[in-house]
Amino acid sequence: MAPNVSGTSSSLIFIILPLLLVSATLCATVVEDLATLKPPPDFNTTLNNNCLHNPSLRYCNFSLIDLNDIFKSTIVASHLCNESKNPHCVDSFPKIDLRNRPKIAPLYLSFSFFWKYCPLSVLSVDLSNNSLTGGFPVDVLLCTQIQALDLSVNSLAGDVPVESFSHLANLTFLNLSYNSFSESRISNSEFFQRFNASSFIHSGLVPSHRNYRLKAVFLLIGFPAFVILMVVCFGWLCLRRPDYLPRMLRKKHRFTPAMIKAATNQFSRKNLVVKGDGMEIYRGSLRDRSKVRMEIYMDNISRENSRRFIEECKVLVQLSHKNLVQVVGWCNDRKMRAVVAEWIDGDNVEIWLSGSTPPWKHRLKILMGVVEGICYLQEQWPDVGVDLRTSSVLLSNKLEPLISRFKVGVHNSNTKSIYKFGVFMLEIITNRRPQEEFEKGEAGFIEYIRMNYPGNLRGVIDVRMKLSEDMFDQAKHGIGLGLMCTDQSTSKYPSFNQIYSMLTRTYQCCLVLASQGHRRAHGNGDRRHNSALSK
Repeated sequence: MAPNVSGTSSSLIFIILPLLLVSATLCATVVEDLATLKPPPDFNTTLNNNCLHNPSLRYCNFSLIDLNDIFKSTIVASHLCNESKNPHCVDSFPKIDLRNRPKIAPLYLSFSFFWKYCPLSVLSVDLSNNSLTGGFPVDVLLCTQIQALDLSVNSLAGDVPVESFSHLANLTFLNLSYNSFSESRISNSEFFQRFNASSFIHSGLVPSHRNYRLKAVFLLIGFPAFVILMVVCFGWLCLRRPDYLPRMLRKKHRFTPAMIKAATNQFSRKNLVVKGDGMEIYRGSLRDRSKVRMEIYMDNISRENSRRFIEECKVLVQLSHKNLVQVVGWCNDRKMRAVVAEWIDGDNVEIWLSGSTPPWKHRLKILMGVVEGICYLQEQWPDVGVDLRTSSVLLSNKLEPLISRFKVGVHNSNTKSIYKFGVFMLEIITNRRPQEEFEKGEAGFIEYIRMNYPGNLRGVIDVRMKLSEDMFDQAKHGIGLGLMCTDQSTSKYPSFNQIYSMLTRTYQCCLVLASQGHRRAHGNGDRRHNSALSK
């Protein structure tokens, strides 16, 4: 039955008495009544009269009144009042009591239009022990006048709309116990201070003693274990794979055996370039994808030699010149040492000479670049010498020579350096291998050239070069300069600056001769073409 709503009543139940009697007589369910009953013709007039007599009625405060929803709310109120066992539903509707009614409680919660126009007479809502699921039933809080709300012993989850409780000024009893709400950051707010601690037993809102114990165990055992694990991982990275650390935490230029192994793909044969006695050269790829050349020594050396090796590498990584291979770093382990340098895709000069027929001007360019690199070392790093050989000078894609072997701490005399360059220059011009082709090595090679200089150089200079007379004279002077550098019977040697000046002038003349030859050939072609046209 629905309670009658007079002009002075504070209830929201407005259905007329004959309609109540019909509903009670038919014993219809709330769903059937909602589907069949319609508002009476004068229902709008009844509402207006009620608002005139009592403007505090809930629906009177809405600017747009939905007559159908208000009427449906009276039907739900009628059934809900009876379900809640209110003794005089026509006159009073003080409580909604659906505890232990799991079959119908979700149904009444779904009627949002009822809670929107909740009767002002309702002071208590009890929905406990109904196995309710989902989030907090916020529609219930539209009954802002209630004094008691019990949602305990359900399976509600998610956040509790704490802000909405500020509108429930009359609420003095709240029970959210035995639910699964999300633990909130409001444990020190007015919300928790407003109600008794028993309101939140096992609600999920306030950490339980078990959770406190778990947190205490984590703080006392788990957290230290986590810190130890992080320290171990960090130590492992520092010792074995520092390339995984941020750049600011790495030791610059330092490589570990694990890094060398990873860069060479576990010392893959595919990456092996050269294998010698106690030394192997690999092509490697670092984590930043840069290509490197790794010269690896698998030997045991003394502590003093190990220290000396590190000091030498510290010097090598500081060398910076366009004609020197850039050393990236080093590895110094008990059983393995390595020097890591930039990777050069080109061949060395020895292979370049034997595999093709380099023109004279390209050979001059190689000699000039080598002298530039040596001059840089003499001026900036006098304690660094070079092991100058055709096999130790690499070529970039632009035919720029790159010296790749250095000697640190060995005070090479200027005389010895010039001698080495003289031999290198003679090899460039003649394309001969002293150690392989001559019984006495370099001494036999130099003796052979002296025997043919200057009158019989046609068979000494690389015959594959197509040299004009002027260029042959330049090569002849180059032979003379090389012999001057290797003449150990005199103390008068040209300096590297003088050698560079001579090579520069020769190179410029060579370019001029090449340009003139090109124009002459082009002109002859034009004349032959014109002659053919005249015929």
